[in-house]
Amino acid sequence: MKAITIIQPWATLIAIGAKKYETRSWPTKHRGELAIHAGKKIDFNACREPEIRAALEEWGFTEFNLPTGAVVATAQLENCLKSVDTWTDGYELEGKRLVYSPEYEFGDFTPGRYAWEMSDVKQLKEPIKAKGQQGLWNWNDIQV
Repeated sequence: MKAITIIQPWATLIAIGAKKYETRSWPTKHRGELAIHAGKKIDFNACREPEIRAALEEWGFTEFNLPTGAVVATAQLENCLKSVDTWTDGYELEGKRLVYSPEYEFGDFTPGRYAWEMSDVKQLKEPIKAKGQQGLWNWNDIQV
């Protein structure tokens, strides 16, 4: 299964279903299963943002108990859409798809970047320790 390493709190926001898009500076042609790996880094400033803190707390997470260095969820990567414009209430992706709050606070939708659209996210009951990598990588310890 392909995997992507994402720093916290973004990986957990995907795992709990609060974040539908992972934003990247590069596109991918991959579609299908994707393991969400929480890297070892935590963005503590992001964890203190009201929208992010509220989403995490709803599921019992704080900046101090986020899993790191582990696969936390699986998802279906449905689309990779280029961000094309900003407007007063959010961002526009290819195909006239609009991104509103709070989703746009959970990523960098600057025009020219890419939004990886995920569906069918399944949070793992227990995170599975794994060493992450840059880019898309193969995760072979599938125990979902």
